[in-house]
Amino acid sequence: MKALVLEGIQQLAVRNMPDPEPAALGVVIRVKANGVCRSDWHAWNGDFKREFPLIMGHEFTGVIEEVMPGVTRFKKGDRVVVPFSGSDGTCVHCQAGLSHLCDNPLYPGKTYSGGYAEYVAVPLADRNLVALPEEIDFTAGAALGCRFMTSFHGLVDRAKVQPGEWVVVYGCGGVGLSAINIAAALGARVIGVDINPDNLALARQMGALHVVNSLETPPVEAVLQISGGGAHVSVDALGLAQTCVDGLLSLRKTGRHLQIGITTKKDAGHISVPIDAMVYKELTLVGSLGMAAHRFEAMIPMVVQGRLNPERMVNREITLSEVEGVFENMTKSAGAGAFVVTQFQ
Repeated sequence: MKALVLEGIQQLAVRNMPDPEPAALGVVIRVKANGVCRSDWHAWNGDFKREFPLIMGHEFTGVIEEVMPGVTRFKKGDRVVVPFSGSDGTCVHCQAGLSHLCDNPLYPGKTYSGGYAEYVAVPLADRNLVALPEEIDFTAGAALGCRFMTSFHGLVDRAKVQPGEWVVVYGCGGVGLSAINIAAALGARVIGVDINPDNLALARQMGALHVVNSLETPPVEAVLQISGGGAHVSVDALGLAQTCVDGLLSLRKTGRHLQIGITTKKDAGHISVPIDAMVYKELTLVGSLGMAAHRFEAMIPMVVQGRLNPERMVNREITLSEVEGVFENMTKSAGAGAFVVTQFQ
């Protein structure tokens, strides 16, 4: 099979690789679409510790080609999406319904070969796959396996966004645009902040009522003015020190800051936060990682009904060989929307 292989930091190559063997209680999927995600950029950039060589890709849809004995919920020919936060079901978190926090996680593109390939072997299929309805095409569905599921869990389960609240999203890339779309669908009033005009235009299409170009306007001041004293919820979808701190400072009293973005090598997992402001305004900082597979039952119907619109953020369908160029543009904060691999060459 053709696959895009990460052979070292910022070293990608399209290679002929052996077709994968199915894992116990698993399936083999023919990949139809794989989104290019900022988390993959982090791995390519060396922000994550990885073993090389590695087939990345954790935001994919496909069709089941082979099913191992013991799999009961899926059969050959089924259309599926693969949640990136997979699990083995044995730990206390899995047993409490928090499988996205599994102590023995099964992450495509990390703990097993991912979706930048023609085929993927997914282990423990009954708990690590979600059926993809016919109403959702493979390209749009790819966004559900990472950026939409991450934003949905963060906004609905963690920050608990309510209708009428002000929500500001810092960083209008893939996960940020998903957050905007979800917050708007929940009835929130959304502000998008970014430095790229094309991203801001997409933010409006995804449901933002207001957008702020932080290169031209101090974003905290703008958010405080637009929202009449501060947002109820802020979202850092980038993981930069500036966007995290600005998000916290954009909140009104008792506001909640949702941290979705993870840091780069520069901050190495540590950001100084305005702790006094958090005390005086009784702010809450909430972390969020992925989403348990069973929570897709709340999100998928909203996509089928047209309340969530992952297809609006798809910029272009690309080949495996074009992925590295997308990563380079991410480094420069260039490009807008989502790029999805649908041609495996």
